[in-house]
Amino acid sequence: MAVYVALLRAVNVGGTGKLPMARLLELCADAGFADARTYIASGNVIFRSAASERTLRDALEARLHAYAGKPVGVLVRSAAEIAKLVTDNPFADKPGNRVMALFTDDKLPKHPLDGAVGIRNEDVRLGGRALFVFYPDGMARTRLRLPTERNGTARNMNTVAKLAELASS
Repeated sequence: MAVYVALLRAVNVGGTGKLPMARLLELCADAGFADARTYIASGNVIFRSAASERTLRDALEARLHAYAGKPVGVLVRSAAEIAKLVTDNPFADKPGNRVMALFTDDKLPKHPLDGAVGIRNEDVRLGGRALFVFYPDGMARTRLRLPTERNGTARNMNTVAKLAELASS
C-alpha cells in the first residue's frame, strides 16, 4: 500500500467550512483509508491505500459532500510527490511561512503568472502539480489572485515539510 496525503479545500477551525478532525478521520475510515491521521485542523490527512489518487479523491469528496451538504474539494498526492515539493522549493532560503505551495489538479499555465491579477512584489514559480508562491509581505497583505486558486488549495512550506516528514514515517 502506498502512502498519500489528502489536502482539503476551504476547511478551517471556525466559521464556514468547519470540520472537526475527529469527524474527518471517521470519514476517511469509512472510505477505506488505512492508518489515517490528521495534521493541524486545516484538512490535512496522511494515510495508506492501494487505490488510485482519483479513486481516493472521489471517495473522500463524496463523503464530505454528504457530511457538509455542499462540495468540498480534495486533492490527493503521494508521499513521494509531497517530499519532492520540499526538495524542489525554489524559495528554500525564504521563511517557510511566507512560501506557499498552491496545489491544483488543473493544468498549470505555461507561465506561472498567466491570468494573475493584483501582482505586486510576489514571486511565483512552477512546480510539478503546484505553484510555489513567495509572499514577501505575507499573505494577509497580498492582492495577488491566481486562476488556479479556484480549484486548488494552498499550504505553507512549513506545513508541506511536516506533511512530508509524517508521510515518510
